[in-house]
Amino acid sequence: MLSRFYIYILFIFCFLSVGIVYGQEMNYRVQISTPGMHDQDRQIMQTLRSEIYDFINNRSWTDHQFNPNERIEGSILITIEEKEGHDLYKGTIQVQLRRPVYNSTYYSPVLNINDRDLHFRYRENEPLEYSENTFSCNLTSVIAYYVYIIIGFDFDTFTPLGGTPYFEKAQNIVNLAQNAAEPGWKSYEGQQNRYWLIENIFNTTYRPIREALYKYHREGFDKMIDNMDLARENVTESLELLRKVHRQRPGSYLMQIIMTTKNDELVNLYTEAPSMEQNTAVSILTEIDPSNASKYRKITQQ
Repeated sequence: MLSRFYIYILFIFCFLSVGIVYGQEMNYRVQISTPGMHDQDRQIMQTLRSEIYDFINNRSWTDHQFNPNERIEGSILITIEEKEGHDLYKGTIQVQLRRPVYNSTYYSPVLNINDRDLHFRYRENEPLEYSENTFSCNLTSVIAYYVYIIIGFDFDTFTPLGGTPYFEKAQNIVNLAQNAAEPGWKSYEGQQNRYWLIENIFNTTYRPIREALYKYHREGFDKMIDNMDLARENVTESLELLRKVHRQRPGSYLMQIIMTTKNDELVNLYTEAPSMEQNTAVSILTEIDPSNASKYRKITQQ
């Protein structure tokens, strides 16, 4: 009997250990901004903030093992611009992802998406419902979509095209949402929405963007402590991949997201580079991101 007792204790310990290691991939800050709303509505939104935080951070989104220090970091900011009716809200959602750089305290920004098509219903203390196989709640579908987008891009920076399984889950959410009344899910609603982001991700024309993210982070920034010159050279090669895409199909939504996220980091990186590298970088950057050309030209004016 004593041996069976120890076996039982060992089983419980292993079960709990697995529960601790698996899941909970996300370590995300969640904020809800409510400018112009009444105090009662603000309190309702704070309740919602806590529920969204739990929805993102306290469930399993993958089958991979994540230790606490490996959890994916970033933030989600929801801004409520208008209350339409008793429980209908309209606003925006900003999604940011950052990635640690190997052997340093620096975090490199990976995503900065500002989605202006957030419409949802919510009643205080109403549980957030979500199913992978049905579309029942626009709010949880939007959140789950961006969680899979976040995981997908995080994995892409560590393994070539490693985020594909999670992008497929995001694509499935888009497919399920094609009959939704809320905007943001359909091709004809604009060129910069959730539909077009996942379309760009799986479009073979834009595949070099995903390949560039791996080279930029894993072969670039992760190697800067060991060999800055080689690392920066790899970053420049990643920019060449982006230019290849730009010349085939300029102005894609995915490219705009990447350049919006990366422009300040790139300016800081090349400001300290040799002049020849600076000139090459400025030439590429002003071509693929002309809206920030004046910012990139400052690289050679330091």
